[in-house]
Amino acid sequence: MDADEQQTDRQSLADRRISRLSLPRQARRSAADWSGERAAIYCRISHADDDDQTGVDRQERICRDTAERLNLTVPNPLVFVDNNRSAWKRNRKRPGWDALLEAVSDGQVRHILTYHPDRLMRQPHDLEQLLHIADEHDVTLHGQANRRDLADPDDRFFLRIEVAHACRSSDDISRRLRDATVDRARDGQPHGGKRRYGYDKSGTAIIAAEAAIVRAVFARYLEGETPTALARDLNERNERTALGREWNADSVRALLDSHHVAGIRVFRGQEVGRGQWPAIINEGLWQEVRDRRTYRAPAVPSSQKENHRFYLLRGIVMCKRCAVRMAGSQGKYLCGRSQRTDSKFCGRSVSVPTLEAFVTDAAINLLERLDVTGSNEPPSLTAADQAAIEDRVARIRRKLVVRPAVEVLEGLVGPNARRSWKALKEGEEYERMNAVLRFLFGAVIIDASSTRGRSFDFGRVDIEPNEL
Repeated sequence: MDADEQQTDRQSLADRRISRLSLPRQARRSAADWSGERAAIYCRISHADDDDQTGVDRQERICRDTAERLNLTVPNPLVFVDNNRSAWKRNRKRPGWDALLEAVSDGQVRHILTYHPDRLMRQPHDLEQLLHIADEHDVTLHGQANRRDLADPDDRFFLRIEVAHACRSSDDISRRLRDATVDRARDGQPHGGKRRYGYDKSGTAIIAAEAAIVRAVFARYLEGETPTALARDLNERNERTALGREWNADSVRALLDSHHVAGIRVFRGQEVGRGQWPAIINEGLWQEVRDRRTYRAPAVPSSQKENHRFYLLRGIVMCKRCAVRMAGSQGKYLCGRSQRTDSKFCGRSVSVPTLEAFVTDAAINLLERLDVTGSNEPPSLTAADQAAIEDRVARIRRKLVVRPAVEVLEGLVGPNARRSWKALKEGEEYERMNAVLRFLFGAVIIDASSTRGRSFDFGRVDIEPNEL
């Protein structure tokens, strides 16, 4: 085909489009012209309390009845569902909605069937996105009681009003929910949501059998048992979480961190006072466990100390792949997902002795030249600098299980830092050594090894220093 023929074909296509779009409304395609055409169904129900919570299964049945009445064909791949998805929140992902837009863009359908337009859209932005795509494909939107030709100016006008009304309705619902949440917090009532272990669905009545387990978990944790061991024991006794699942280390930690079991009301991440429900754990015991959880160093009975290895980097080693902490066990730091049995399992590990020696050497080199004043001479701290360090040390010391009687950095800064560190090691002051490392470094990030064999790949270790 030569250039003139191509130009003629393009002009003919443009003429056909112009002719179709310039027809008066009554001359446009009618229902009689739709017979056998392909249509898509879109169903959605929000997790919020919309005015209409018609289930997605019923929505689909209604839409299929409409398709049959209009003699439209709906292949199964063209049924798009977003269950438990909000169309009002802009940052909420809707896979079904995205797939529908793609199907319309590809020209697979000329009809969209939905229970009501507000199932499709509750934000004007989404409507404009659909209209932009529909401009090229002559799409008709069918609801339970009406239809909208997306190319018709009047129908577009009414759709914009309907979506604006739906958006306002969602705004009102959000405001009412926010106000109700604030009122509940002010009154000391528990926040809604999933059932908490030890309590019924309301969060105000204790379940005696579960409460006994909660108390046992707290007591055994203080005696030195790890979350992993506690989870294993609970599963062996066929105990299940509040959601009916098996226990794991994370769910045990979540229980130990729960404000609810101590009767403490939290609002937007902040403690706001006592809750109006009975506590299972007294606040003093809960705070003691929380201190140990923050420090991540459970106490070890003296009878076990001879066989117990203290992991100096506890609390700061991170798996780069999973962005979770790595815990010391059997001479290795293991990814926190090493105990999982699902697709999120991660077997990344790193040798404890070599990593600790490497990070410790980096810490000593830093301590030897540490000088927050900017001078090259041995550090001489100003009063303001000293106060800043003491404040930070105080925050770290509050996290210790065994709180040393001396300041964390006292006697360690300067040219004798290596000798002082050796003295700490000989004195088995491991808690203080860990506190110093946590003070100096925010994280020790472990990447995958790029070498083979038993040689240690130092390139996989990235040490992130704290600002001093």
